Amino acid sequence: MPVIAVIGAQWGDEGKGRVVDLLAEKADVVVRFSGGDNAGHTVINSYGESKLHIVPSGIFSPRAVCIIGNGAVVNPGALFKEIGMLNQKGVDTSRLYISDRAHVIMPYHILLDDLEETSCVDRAIGTTHKGIGPVFSDKIARRGIRIGDLLEKQAFREQLHFILEQKNLILTKIYGASPLLFEKIYEEYVEYGKRLSPYICETTAMLDEALRAGKLVLLEGAQGTLLDPDFGTYPYGTSSSSIAGGASIGSGISPNKITKVLGVFKAYCTRVGSGPMPTELKDETGDLIRERAHEYGATTGRPRRCGWFDAVAAHFSHRINGFTGMALTRFDILDTLPVIKICTGYKVDGKTINDFPASIAMLGKCVPVYEEFPGWRAATCDVRKFNDLPSAAKKYVKRLEELVGCPANLVCVGPAREQTIEKSPAI
Repeated sequence: MPVIAVIGAQWGDEGKGRVVDLLAEKADVVVRFSGGDNAGHTVINSYGESKLHIVPSGIFSPRAVCIIGNGAVVNPGALFKEIGMLNQKGVDTSRLYISDRAHVIMPYHILLDDLEETSCVDRAIGTTHKGIGPVFSDKIARRGIRIGDLLEKQAFREQLHFILEQKNLILTKIYGASPLLFEKIYEEYVEYGKRLSPYICETTAMLDEALRAGKLVLLEGAQGTLLDPDFGTYPYGTSSSSIAGGASIGSGISPNKITKVLGVFKAYCTRVGSGPMPTELKDETGDLIRERAHEYGATTGRPRRCGWFDAVAAHFSHRINGFTGMALTRFDILDTLPVIKICTGYKVDGKTINDFPASIAMLGKCVPVYEEFPGWRAATCDVRKFNDLPSAAKKYVKRLEELVGCPANLVCVGPAREQTIEKSPAI
């Protein structure tokens, strides 16, 4: 059976959760491999509408084992809140496991995130204030605390004491904030360790066993390729790898085991937070898309910036990830538009370029070059076969396939599982 990485192909918020929820009906294991509770995956199924932030979107499947992988970071309080929400809906969370190598978001991470963003004023990144940047900084600086550490009380006490001394110096001397209390944090997180202990395990061994048994594994990403710290619009991005290569690192599955990479694209573009977005629409069309699609962040509630599909960025995303196919989500949002555009190039200082630039200064100067298409002006929400779509809608999908460079497996014409057209098999 295949290992399928489900990757955000734009600036995040593409609908990865609803795609994973759909595919998880056939999956045996679903692994969340990156990010933390800064992500927001909205899933609509028989349990109603659920907003997930750290629990894998396969949790609604009665058969799938769900793993929070080593590449993710965990706020225990937020995790237990999410588990409680799922349990209230009648969702079984006994199949949820957490890698003992996943890093823990501590109170000082959240506080520092807030203080750092506030101090930047007009140069703020636009973070979710969830402590994500600081926890990944500590991970790389070898000052992090991992989930497994919470089970070793004495070692954790010594580790926290050393780290908190440093953090309190930063809080008090640089930001003029009050120091955090050691005993309070220690006792709180030891208690979290007790509550988490049934979920914590060596997840790479579980995955190895699943692969040897020929089981289907989904690797679920967070955020999107254009927010990746290496290939995104740095520094306006996220702090962990959101691309297909990160799926291997963040799960502990060898790269040669990944057989398919499914890129999830919206039929248009959105972005939350700061940073350049060449096709952003600051007009009535952008407002119409936002309100029709209710484009507000699942984690922050912030309005998303909306724009036309950017095929330059999309082709770059395909190059980096090696998509074997793509899922197009929110396709029905375009149903009412008389004209639809696709960005096929950029104009910079009078010259046309066809590659996505690394420099945000250059990207900020890019003026999109558009191809225009007539809208189909017909509802697609009840269509279940690709050939039954309006002719103009089919032409739009086929042009996206040409520009991105891979076939469309799925076309989603609504938020529910059943509102999905399978153009070609995704699994």
